[in-house]
Amino acid sequence: MALEVTRRTAVTTLAAAAGALAVPSYAQASGCRPDRRPLKRAHAHNDYLHTRPLLDALDHRFTSVEADIFLVNGDLLVAHDPVDLDPARTLESLYLKPLAERVRRHHGSVYRGHHKPLQLLIDIKVDGVAAYAELHRQLHRYRRLFTTYAYGKVRPGAVTAVISGDRAARAPMEAQQVRYAFYDGRLADLGGPATAAFAPLISDNWTNHFTWQGAGPMPAAERAKLQQIIGTAHSRGQRVRFWATPDLPGAERGAVWLELIAADADHINTDDLVALEAFLDAYDGH
Repeated sequence: MALEVTRRTAVTTLAAAAGALAVPSYAQASGCRPDRRPLKRAHAHNDYLHTRPLLDALDHRFTSVEADIFLVNGDLLVAHDPVDLDPARTLESLYLKPLAERVRRHHGSVYRGHHKPLQLLIDIKVDGVAAYAELHRQLHRYRRLFTTYAYGKVRPGAVTAVISGDRAARAPMEAQQVRYAFYDGRLADLGGPATAAFAPLISDNWTNHFTWQGAGPMPAAERAKLQQIIGTAHSRGQRVRFWATPDLPGAERGAVWLELIAADADHINTDDLVALEAFLDAYDGH
């Protein structure tokens, strides 16, 4: 009983901390100072909307970033909606080139001394076949940077590109003997023929599978479902990410984050870099 009370207290405190955008007082008072290691679960959703795309996420130690792309006049422009397209904001200028320069400075890794790859989730908004063809061409130019699939074998790199968005990109990717990117599967792919060598990531919309939005306890059946999904993916060497989880400051967001961690979800989706960094530091420091 005492252990359960302690757990409930920690859950309540940490959930509140996620809404407060700060490390909670117990962490400060105890003198614990989170180390600066990269945050393995931190995923920067819509990363390109931050003041400094990629760089803000890396400053906050995120290990996964997401960029939406459109194919426009033969180049890949980064934006969420067509109205925001800017010829100066290319995938290469915002992500590929800075990542290559950083990996060169750090002798082969995105974070100095940390050799697990950064995930670059690339969401193709439209024209999946044509956009992927151009993306493959650009990734080939930076091929030494990326985790590569070649003739049935996966060779790890400093960055792993995962292709999401327009499902039309799947067929040309499946047909390739050599590629510099992997596929973002859906829950419908879980347990199917797509292996981790093709779809190392399984992502889906939280609201399509769960009714709970962080208010009150998570229903036991939904908690069991979450654990089953993640357990199945992990047994196949695949990671799990949900989008459309609560992301406004408050206890509800923190409660969902805690359940994701408890179930061992691989990525926590947020647009709030500061809050998630503080939350994960507080969680690890508690």
